[in-house]
Amino acid sequence: MSKLPPAAIPEGFKPHSSHWGVFSAAWRDGKLTVAPHGGDPDPNGIIDNFPEAIRHKARIAKPMVRRGWLERGPGPDRRRGRDEYVEMEWDAVLDLLGAELIRVRDKHGAGAVFGGSYGWSSAGRFHHAQSQVHRFLNFAYGGYVASVNSYSSGAASVIIPHTFGGYEDMTKHNVTWDQIAEHTDVVLAFGGMALKNSMVAGGGISQHVERGAMQRARARGCDFLLVGPLRSDLPEEAGAEWIANIPNTDTALMLALTHTLVADGLHDRAFLDRYTVGWPVFERYLMGEADGQAKDADWAAPITGLSADAIRALARRLAGRRVLVTVAHALQRAEHGEQPVWMAGVLAAALGQIGLPGGGYAYALGAIGYYGRRSNAVPSPTLSQGRNRHGNYIPVARIADMLLNPGKEYRYNGQTRTYPDIRLVYWAGGNPFHHHQDLNRLRRAFAQVDTLVVHELAWTATARHADVVLPATMTLEREDIGCSSHDPLLVAMHRVAEPFGQARDDYDIFADLSERMDTRDAFTEGRTTREWLAHLYERTRESLAAQGLPAPSFEEFWEAGHMALPQNPDDGGPWRAFREDPVANPLPTPSGRIEVFSETIAGFNEPSCPGHPAWLPPEDVPRAEAPLHLVANQPATRLHSQLDFGGHSIASKHRGREVAAMHPDDAAARGIGDGDVIRLFNARGACLAAIRLSDGVKQGVIQLQTGAWYDPADPEEETPLCVHGNPNVLTRDVGTSALAQGCTGQLTTVEVERFTGNLPPIRAFDPPGAAVHHPVAAE
Repeated sequence: MSKLPPAAIPEGFKPHSSHWGVFSAAWRDGKLTVAPHGGDPDPNGIIDNFPEAIRHKARIAKPMVRRGWLERGPGPDRRRGRDEYVEMEWDAVLDLLGAELIRVRDKHGAGAVFGGSYGWSSAGRFHHAQSQVHRFLNFAYGGYVASVNSYSSGAASVIIPHTFGGYEDMTKHNVTWDQIAEHTDVVLAFGGMALKNSMVAGGGISQHVERGAMQRARARGCDFLLVGPLRSDLPEEAGAEWIANIPNTDTALMLALTHTLVADGLHDRAFLDRYTVGWPVFERYLMGEADGQAKDADWAAPITGLSADAIRALARRLAGRRVLVTVAHALQRAEHGEQPVWMAGVLAAALGQIGLPGGGYAYALGAIGYYGRRSNAVPSPTLSQGRNRHGNYIPVARIADMLLNPGKEYRYNGQTRTYPDIRLVYWAGGNPFHHHQDLNRLRRAFAQVDTLVVHELAWTATARHADVVLPATMTLEREDIGCSSHDPLLVAMHRVAEPFGQARDDYDIFADLSERMDTRDAFTEGRTTREWLAHLYERTRESLAAQGLPAPSFEEFWEAGHMALPQNPDDGGPWRAFREDPVANPLPTPSGRIEVFSETIAGFNEPSCPGHPAWLPPEDVPRAEAPLHLVANQPATRLHSQLDFGGHSIASKHRGREVAAMHPDDAAARGIGDGDVIRLFNARGACLAAIRLSDGVKQGVIQLQTGAWYDPADPEEETPLCVHGNPNVLTRDVGTSALAQGCTGQLTTVEVERFTGNLPPIRAFDPPGAAVHHPVAAE
């Protein structure tokens, strides 16, 4: 059997895994101790959130029902987020919820239920909350209104299939970190490749290799060029040259770089002729023949904040070298986010490096841990969600639009669609008060439904707005199998702790609810959790056996704790094959080639996304009332908002609040000093944060990471001050374009001032008020 040496799991520790790393854990003197996987060269400190979090006061101990919903019954209610809760016993609350599910199903049908989950709650492949809730709704209702795409890559996941082919081919089966270390001359990283992002991977990650690969590439002579407002978006090991452009102007810079290549005759015309379609149409736009404005360096300079000479010099520096162009998710989480994704690929095509080892275009490399790695040669254990026979869906970032505007038409990917009339939202595994924008608008949206049900391990803002709150176990309180399609380690995730209070696994909750809806046998297939794990493992074992490789039984795997999996060769994937023979190995685009101009997209007639990449000026730009760009990026000390109350996350705060970063000159102009508490505000809302001064932030920009739990000073107000530092009270809830309707939450504009009043207390982690003895609950 292939397994890790015993030293990988310390004596007395049990193996486990998380999205941010494989680890092991044990109890020592009544305190949880965690240790990173012994083979990880650069472990992620987020695992240090577990010890403080596992028995924290923020955990939910018993089923809770919102008082107003319990007393008055289902229906729209603006008291959500303001009301107290009533404790109930499991049988009673499941009877109550089962009756409500049946009422909605019988009266309104599957089209009135939205199944919300974002899939990041556990690295385990069985206790994958998204699969569990969707499986339940498929068997209990025959379907539900689903969501498509993600907050992270909403624009890219729609534009890439039209223009470059498979999204996973572009991200997962493309240039690897080993290729960069060995072959790349220049990495042109728009938005950087921040290690805080690549330290995380769905299903777990056993080896964080990015820092080491960049260090090896740099030692060999590779130049890393970071384009973006934050110097920290590449690690020190890369030795990056920082090109600090104005946020959301990357497309203009890419156009100007391409213009210089064409004007100087440095573009690879042979590559463009053989591997792309539509270049002549785009070239007319680029050179100004179509609209009278050449997209040259002089045009781009005032837009980007860079000098024309610097832009031309950068373009000439790229020609003739093995160049890899990358674009962070951040760039497409903004107005017209489709454009930089498309234009970066066109720039790479003009350089002619696509398909070469370490060259070309690798969208989102560095954005998540399983990009830039070899894929596994055997399938991962996966729980079937069943079939959604209803079939309706929305783009994931449009949930508030849907709830506020039932029956309204909207455009998405060339279609005119209609928002459904949602009566019940069932959320398990996720916190939209982290992911979503304009949280005051989201509060109004959740007030519209009849019933909001949440499975949660702690009192997130979403749980505080729910009508029925069911306490779910933390990953350490479950058994599961951890794995990723691009990590060579299968992990037996042993239970480390008993469930907190009366918390239960999502599977057990759904199994008992299914019994109340006469669908238990279909949902469970008669299996316990351990039997499901053995069943799901069998697919992987059979594949190993078919390849003549050691294929241990489930019991042997479980006892060993880890098992190494074979991986496919680093052969460049579909892009290498396409370069070698574009006729035999066409891309899955309408033309089989890279679509510099897309007839399909042009045929949609969307002014917000024309038929070729273009500069479309954003509406949300600095003005007198909001003169600073706010960059609301992903956090470094937690995954999204998970375990914000954990020790590692808490240690990163100052005076209990999230920390923002801004340039010393911007702070001095406002009388702000390092460590002060500031108020960030605009027309949508306001929040408090502590301030850290840094010359690694471009002047005119303030950075505040997401994930601090929403904490309104006075929940009774319509637009309360968030005292903890959640930037999504400030961000705009609008789509990237009518094509993708992606999230634009990365960027907005704000003003900042020093906060001089009495500091409000942080109550984000305090349980809400509860009416323990309630006459309705006792019936």
